[in-house]
Amino acid sequence: MSEEIVSQNSVTLRDVDLTLNNRAGPVEILKSVSLDVRDGRSLAIVGPSGSGKTSLLMIMAGLEKPTAGSVQVAGHDFVHLNEDELALARGGDIGIVFQSFHLVPTMTAQENVALPLEFSGHADAFERAKAFLDDVGLSHRKDHYPAQLSGGEQQRVALARALVVGPKLLLADEPTGNLDSNTGKQIIDLLFDLQTKRQATLVLVTHDDELAARCDRVVRMADGNIVETRDAAAA
Repeated sequence: MSEEIVSQNSVTLRDVDLTLNNRAGPVEILKSVSLDVRDGRSLAIVGPSGSGKTSLLMIMAGLEKPTAGSVQVAGHDFVHLNEDELALARGGDIGIVFQSFHLVPTMTAQENVALPLEFSGHADAFERAKAFLDDVGLSHRKDHYPAQLSGGEQQRVALARALVVGPKLLLADEPTGNLDSNTGKQIIDLLFDLQTKRQATLVLVTHDDELAARCDRVVRMADGNIVETRDAAAA
């Protein structure tokens, strides 16, 4: 594999294993997974519960260390970075949206969005946070706390927080899982619109085949393996 090919990828995984220990002994979560995600493209990861979808996303996010294999994400060698270096890589190059919103309950919407910018030392954190809340249609709710927002509004805040650092890579783990179908559709439309506007790479974990078909490519997992890779147009 040439360096030129790697440079065109936001994510390059080679022979990634993940084994976790529990009381019954070691459990193989991922088994020799190899995957490329091209810059600026969208990829859906689908498969049944327990197939390894979220674990694979956590490897890409640098929130889980592989047992074996190589992990290149947004120009970083994740296998050889320490926790502080991984945190810096996430803060500058990766945005993450979870099924649970993970907003700080004692902070307003604007403060939640500004948080990663403050960690990075941006003097204009609050101005930029307000601009991104405007992008997701919530500038009028900037002073509200999470408990005062609906589920859809909280996910919009979470999406603004993920995008405010200008990430090269956006990772989303079942981002509509806690939302009703109509609100979920609005969030997904917004997610794809913002991905296009920001020219980011999107990796989306979902159980919804219809949603997966909106991505450029679809990877299907089973028992910790990638069992199928196809263009979404072929779905």
